[in-house]
Amino acid sequence: MTSEPAPAGPPTPGPAHATWEPLPATRWEDAFLSGNGHHGVLVFGDPNDDRVIVTHHTLVRPNGAEHARPPRLAAELPALQDRLLAGDLTAAEGFTDDRPLQWVQPFHPAFEIRLRRAPDAPAREYSRSVDFTTGEVTATATRTDWRSRVFVSRADDVVVQHITAPDLTLDLALDHQLPGAPAGLGVGHGTLLTPDGALLSLRVRYPDSDRAYTGVTLALVTGGTTRLAPPGVRVTGATEVLLLTRVRRHTGELDVVEEARALRESADEPSHSYEALLDRHLALHRTAYARVTLDLHADDAERALPGSELLKLPRSAALLERLFAAGRYHLLSASGLLPPRLTGLWTGDWNTAWSGAFTNDANLNLQTASAASADLPEVTDALASLIHRQLGDWRENARAVFGARGVVAPAHTDGESGLSYHFSREYPLHLWTAGADWLLKPLVDHDETRGARDPRTAAALAEVALFYEDFLTTSPAAPQGHVVVVPSYSPENRPANASWGAINAAMDLSAARHALQTAAAYHPGTPEALRWRALADRIPPHRVNADGALAEWAWPGLEDTYDHRHLSHLYGVWPLDEINPYDTPQLAAAAHRALQLRGAENDSAHGHLHHALVAARLRDGERVAHALGQVLDGDFFHASLMSAHYPNRDVYNADAAHTLPAVLVEALVQSTPDRLVLLPALPAAYPQGRLTGVRTRFGAELDLTWTPDTAVAVLRPSRTHRVELRTSSGTQPLELVAGEDRVLTLGAR
Repeated sequence: MTSEPAPAGPPTPGPAHATWEPLPATRWEDAFLSGNGHHGVLVFGDPNDDRVIVTHHTLVRPNGAEHARPPRLAAELPALQDRLLAGDLTAAEGFTDDRPLQWVQPFHPAFEIRLRRAPDAPAREYSRSVDFTTGEVTATATRTDWRSRVFVSRADDVVVQHITAPDLTLDLALDHQLPGAPAGLGVGHGTLLTPDGALLSLRVRYPDSDRAYTGVTLALVTGGTTRLAPPGVRVTGATEVLLLTRVRRHTGELDVVEEARALRESADEPSHSYEALLDRHLALHRTAYARVTLDLHADDAERALPGSELLKLPRSAALLERLFAAGRYHLLSASGLLPPRLTGLWTGDWNTAWSGAFTNDANLNLQTASAASADLPEVTDALASLIHRQLGDWRENARAVFGARGVVAPAHTDGESGLSYHFSREYPLHLWTAGADWLLKPLVDHDETRGARDPRTAAALAEVALFYEDFLTTSPAAPQGHVVVVPSYSPENRPANASWGAINAAMDLSAARHALQTAAAYHPGTPEALRWRALADRIPPHRVNADGALAEWAWPGLEDTYDHRHLSHLYGVWPLDEINPYDTPQLAAAAHRALQLRGAENDSAHGHLHHALVAARLRDGERVAHALGQVLDGDFFHASLMSAHYPNRDVYNADAAHTLPAVLVEALVQSTPDRLVLLPALPAAYPQGRLTGVRTRFGAELDLTWTPDTAVAVLRPSRTHRVELRTSSGTQPLELVAGEDRVLTLGAR
């Protein structure tokens, strides 16, 4: 390795940051997506019957969960602990108030904006595309000069659609009747002609509820005439139509006139300029998206293919480039008011799988895994918003279930309630105590990346530590004065010889240790920090089982169940740094054995990519490639490049789409506050490439270029620091000085 000043020069060209299709979408799953973390759209792009499904993060349907509370079981906790420690391995099945399973409020679409044109306008020489750098979804029919452009503005929080064509004639309406819409909805349409077009509104009130949502669309029409055509309007002979749409969830009635005024203000009067709206949006969206890029030197002919054709080439570097770009785009677009749901920010059906919720015990953190390293603080801010909004509910969970101070996060949330009420015998999710540390870990990574500690994160960590002070207990069966985590739940698995609620799950041990140590680090020099470090030292070590694998439960006698989609027990490997090949090689070898033994169970996308993330930390590039191959070969992606939960595009779900960028970054670059690892797990199928803009947890931005023979890393540190550099050639110290670029040239890989 040599070190020298950073060279100057233009960046090398990279892959196209877009995808396209030669035909309109006929399924909502294939519709192209745009979003700003509040509103989302699914755009079909049909010139004769265009449909734009509008969603909003706040749209969850009341189902009784809005009144649900956590079970009040604290008084029964000591007896349960005694029974489990005495060897009653099914005791936790009775730790319930016998309620039926209550799902969180399901996420659903708002309505579709429907634009029907005359049937004698065939779509010839057609294409539709989505530009990841702008967030624009464009559809064109060249022979008829028809064009539609749609984006969701980050600057103005409005859905913008611009349609142009000579002699443009169309019927415009808002329609809530999407698949799965429940009976009993109270629906009201409003249409009002204005001097420059029309104002349309749609109010939908949920059955037996005071809650409702209202969509308002301002239509600004250039040329021609506009007249009422209930439930919408007919535009005849226009040259362009600009549609501005917002959705509000509310109780009572919404002031539609006030909403229309706000929409008109955002239209940049008097020009009604689509370009002005787009420019304001691009200042936020393009800046965020462009921070990190990946170029795998793919074949240009393959780069030019439509997405649906490229998906037929699962070993194509062009496919991986495009999925990286699309995943980054969709993750950014789904993050704002809240982080991404199981479906991101999008659905075309009222019956979303698993309520379209935030599944905290795996999926949410997997989807947001690239936020710190791939420089998307917008995603971390969205996650932080969810957490801080729900901390009061987390406190109630700790008090009600465990009789403890501090906080306990739920395994599922609809974005409104953070209470632990979703559980059953087979899924005793109310026993999961690792959630707060798991969810706060990305916020800690973000703080390390930027070099400053958020006081809100510090306060939340202190509350997690308080919970462990009250909850961790002792037992004569625990050696050397160790504390015990009991009951202990490893999502969503169970020991082969016991029930789901057990003792000393590996994830719980890692979470408790990390939470206490991190809380102490955030509160240096305090009496609390001394207590928390002392308590962390009493948490028992991990156990290696008879197979040489890291045991999922460290309590003696509990046997592993290997065929499971979750990898909760490897929390210490990823995303924590507790177990790694450098500091804990024996535990890392045991973790690697556990990974080898782990089955895929039902082929969930999140399981495969979680496997890949752990494998990357353990420097196993072949296993990373295999896990990626399971997803790429498994037909997990729709033409929209949004993904599915299962193979063969079964169940629309964002896990694969949003997690894949993190897998590729982890295979190329890993960092801790004191270590940099370059090319730890590069799959052999990608022998050359360039990754730019990655952020490290020691405060440096990094560009990496590699070939079969060499690699060059350019670091731009923001703070002076000494780190350990790990490469295939070995280890050496690396001195970084704030503001001074460093170039590292590595020898043969």
